Amino acid sequence: MLDAFKSLPEDPDELGSVSEQMLRPIQSLTYQNEKLKAGLHGHRKARFGAKSEGMDQLALDLLEDDEIARAAEDQLTGQSPDDEEAPPNKRQHSRKLLPDHLDRQDEVLSPGDTCEGCGGTLRQVGEDITQELDYIPGHFLVRRFIRPRMACTCCEAFAQAQLPSRLIERGRPGPGLVSHMLVSKYCDHLPLGRQSKIYAREGVDLHRSTLSDWVGRTTALLEPLAEHIGKLVRAGPALFADDTPVKLQVRANTTKTKTARLLSYVRDERPWCGAAPPCAWYQFSADRKGEHPANHLAKYTGTIHADGFAGFNGLFGKGKADEQACMVHVRRKFVDEVERTGSPLPNRRPNRLQSFTRWRRTRGANLRKSVSPRGRSTPSRSLMS
Repeated sequence: MLDAFKSLPEDPDELGSVSEQMLRPIQSLTYQNEKLKAGLHGHRKARFGAKSEGMDQLALDLLEDDEIARAAEDQLTGQSPDDEEAPPNKRQHSRKLLPDHLDRQDEVLSPGDTCEGCGGTLRQVGEDITQELDYIPGHFLVRRFIRPRMACTCCEAFAQAQLPSRLIERGRPGPGLVSHMLVSKYCDHLPLGRQSKIYAREGVDLHRSTLSDWVGRTTALLEPLAEHIGKLVRAGPALFADDTPVKLQVRANTTKTKTARLLSYVRDERPWCGAAPPCAWYQFSADRKGEHPANHLAKYTGTIHADGFAGFNGLFGKGKADEQACMVHVRRKFVDEVERTGSPLPNRRPNRLQSFTRWRRTRGANLRKSVSPRGRSTPSRSLMS
């Protein structure tokens, strides 16, 4: 086609016809060019752009380091933390009241009953109380179940009490120890190998494989609870769905990983003053196939607030759930276009979306103040978006 346009006709009508024929290819090429530019800009931004989360994870700018250095200097100079004559640049500590639920251990320091000056009898006219916050490290406790074997004096029949229900049959761990292990591993991100070393400092030898067996058996016992949480989430009129990519180690090759998905489904009716408490249901999938969300939310016909992840497409349609798009992801596309082109036109839409977000939050706050917790159970689409 380009060879045909090397020599243009002299007739005006033919020239206009040729111009119309050239218009479509030019528009198509322009669109493809802009699409390639936008894709290249996204790849460059992802590869060479600023990554704020990287510095946050490294935590190179910990404020506590400078505060520790200043506190060490104050200790050497003999300055108290609450000294009113401290220099203006010194940080003044604001002490909060200690919580009332903490146990109090009182230690009375008495000067005696006799006056050191005259030998007279002392009587109390008041007292000064100084509180000191201390910490007693967690310690192990061996709980023994003693079951006497009894025999009848008449018929010589034996009797013995039954053992109470235990978390792991024929296992040593109690519920407190298992709870501490699970919280340390999954909330505090403390691997079982490190926990084993911590317990060894207290003279308790618990191998990592033993802890792994206990954790595995406990997670199996918690499956009914997880299923019940899933039922509560799916019973709501609306839920939020999101996926997080995680690295999964390939069993056949320990040096390679593949991308798995951690799917989270949240029911939170607080924005429209629903009566149900918020709850979250987590599911793991070894790949990103859409069959996993479809199986998790099968027969759900409520409203699903989700992003543009293709795996969620099978959840919406006739006889299925209603889609509520994510406004944050919509705004992100306009922001990327502003950064790429520098044009002020795409920036108007993010500003409008930001104004709409402020209005939505204000409306939600006013609704929570004016409506009782049980006064509404159906979500509003303006609050869901």
